Amino acid sequence: QVQLVESGGGTVQAGGSLRLSCAASGRTFSSYVMAWFRQAPGKEREFVAVISWMGGTTYYADSVKGRFTISRDNAKNTVYLQMNSLKPEDTAVYYCAARERPELAVTTPAYDYWGQGTQVTVSS
Repeated sequence: QVQLVESGGGTVQAGGSLRLSCAASGRTFSSYVMAWFRQAPGKEREFVAVISWMGGTTYYADSVKGRFTISRDNAKNTVYLQMNSLKPEDTAVYYCAARERPELAVTTPAYDYWGQGTQVTVSS
């Protein structure tokens, strides 16, 4: 069992940056694949980025590739999402998710635990 708490959301102008954090409870954080998803109003939740147990492998949605970076610090039980060159279409609630199986995944049913979300608003 793991509990996830996101932070770092806010309002930023287009072209700006934000860094999201997701703090996890529990002593087995390093055994979870961690990911970020987002959900805009009226749209389905979509995959953003994923990182492997030890952080050696990452994968991104095409829409954020080259602008966003996912990372993790297993000593701090925390995963991060650095978001640069933000666009208005990045506006959404961003969710952190944890997966017990070792394979990277990009679909919501593949994840076992979810945070409550943090709002990111990008103004034009």
